Amino acid sequence: MAKKDQTVLDVELIDEQTIITLADLCRSCAVEAEFIEALVEQGILEPAGRRGRHWCFPANSLRRTRVTLHLKQDLGVNLAGAALALDLLERIEEIDARLRRMRRAR
Repeated sequence: MAKKDQTVLDVELIDEQTIITLADLCRSCAVEAEFIEALVEQGILEPAGRRGRHWCFPANSLRRTRVTLHLKQDLGVNLAGAALALDLLERIEEIDARLRRMRRAR
């Protein structure tokens, strides 16, 4: 009998309007606050609020942080390269969404 894959995925749905704290972002992405600060310095993340523990981030920061981690850890991309890749990926997503809307409108 084949062994079944017993991997369990934890999935959390987050509304785009959700604001998360620095601590929540660090905990969700398993990173230190210094890494988040480096992402802010590179323009990858845009915090609101006072610097440090009082920073808050829009929900899309989770995705941007996780993509950056993947680019850095798995592909060896530095943070400046990750910032560029994220911008290009988001532009591709916008163009793709625009094309889907145009196809539906036909």
